[in-house]
Amino acid sequence: MSTVVRRPVAFVAAIVLFVEAVGIVLINGVLATVVKNQDMSLAGTDPAVVSGGTWVMGGVFGVYLLLCGLLLLLAGVRDRAPGRLARIVLIVCAVVHGVLGALTVGLVGWAAFAFLMVVLGLIVLTLVAYGAGSDEPADGAGTDVPARA
Repeated sequence: MSTVVRRPVAFVAAIVLFVEAVGIVLINGVLATVVKNQDMSLAGTDPAVVSGGTWVMGGVFGVYLLLCGLLLLLAGVRDRAPGRLARIVLIVCAVVHGVLGALTVGLVGWAAFAFLMVVLGLIVLTLVAYGAGSDEPADGAGTDVPARA
């Protein structure tokens, strides 16, 4: 895939993940506030513990999405493939989006499912676009592999 396509895809995926991170933190904040205000508990658990856990979960997931967005942004700025650890983090992010999409379609609806699948597609497209060998020159110059006869 050419540089003309892969850099914008990486940038768009990064922006979408940044927006999603803010949305996840806000949604978990609303859920934590509702649990606290309604004095809800799960099997006798203290509502303050449930509310605090929801805040922590939203914060951790938001930071994870920000990290993934930053990795995609760096890949786009540098126009180089993410490193091994970054690639693993992005693959995990893609898998999480796939699983959440499967769960979301029944719980929230098709719009949320479509959003999660778009994010999944952007992450996977970026990973494929910056696949193995994407850092090499397009014409094969500078490679040590002899040309086939």
